[in-house]
Amino acid sequence: MPKAAETILEIDLNALGHNYRYLTSKLERNTKVLAVVKAFGYGSDASAIAEELVDLGAAYLAVAYANEGVSLRDTEIEIPILVLHPLPANFNIILNRCLEPSIYSRTMLKKFIAFAEKNKQKLYPIHLKFNTGLNRLGFRKEDIPFIVETLSKTQSVKVQSILSHLAASEDENERNFTLQQINSFRNISEKLIEKLGYRPLLHTVNTSGIINYPEAQFDMVRTGIGLYGFGNDPEENKNLKPVSTLKTVISQIHKIEAGETVGYNMGFKAEKPVRTATLPIGHADGISRAFGNGKGWVTINGQKAPIVGNVCMDMIMVDVTNIECIDGDEVVVFGENPSVEELSGAINTIPYELLTAVSQRVKRIVYRK
Repeated sequence: MPKAAETILEIDLNALGHNYRYLTSKLERNTKVLAVVKAFGYGSDASAIAEELVDLGAAYLAVAYANEGVSLRDTEIEIPILVLHPLPANFNIILNRCLEPSIYSRTMLKKFIAFAEKNKQKLYPIHLKFNTGLNRLGFRKEDIPFIVETLSKTQSVKVQSILSHLAASEDENERNFTLQQINSFRNISEKLIEKLGYRPLLHTVNTSGIINYPEAQFDMVRTGIGLYGFGNDPEENKNLKPVSTLKTVISQIHKIEAGETVGYNMGFKAEKPVRTATLPIGHADGISRAFGNGKGWVTINGQKAPIVGNVCMDMIMVDVTNIECIDGDEVVVFGENPSVEELSGAINTIPYELLTAVSQRVKRIVYRK
């Protein structure tokens, strides 16, 4: 790759392939993969990522909302797409673009069946989500009789899969809780299948579940963050490669004398002469204001340059007193150094938040290293 000449997000498809192959190496031969590409592909480029995942062999894609599925269909993605949080306002879009809704409540089931019948659908694929402990979305075990009775009265829909979501599959201290969730999901699924008279796909594990609970693969696994290079564990991260690298450049270098200040509200005051570099990236690009005043940093010519003063909307200033650099030099905001884990830890957050915060105004460059 040529050096950055502006703020860019590099997306390495070879790294994606490496991560996919590593995760699928842990699966039984017949286990299907549902790849999660919501939130612009975890802040990268959903369409480019989805196209690569189809080529790699993913059986399903998942998005959070219907409009994300539409964007994928617009780029001629044809494999099934699960919408994890459909809303009745988007049922028409879901139907028109052949998206498959995750149905999680009695109200949602009744509304979607009524919509499907009105539109003369037959055996339209739906997915039933059960709450086994995350307490976010999902039917409960007690809803099974209602589900079965409701489905018995219509031919408009057919259950394509039964799913749940693990709350703490990365946390060894919560192993008993996770095992309870898996057992609960197994029991719910068995009861529902017995009453349905056919067997939908079953899936409950996420990236950390693939790694830590191989016995719970069922028919399909879901992986999101792992595809993008993070396994929710420092040791597992060594086996994965970050897909996204955020870069920018030095716009201008300043000599700051002792007593002078830098940035809004005089966020930094020099105690001795320093050199600062201004970079064309700010909180509108995804650099949280929490990184200001030395909590965050970038890498310039292999050296650490702490953020000076407050993060601006479109710019940050960094300390380059001890770094040989000039206007136009490339700057690594995150990638291999600094890593997303390191930066997220500096402000007590998680890699998901940093990755998905990268603004859509940042230019994406998709490549194979």
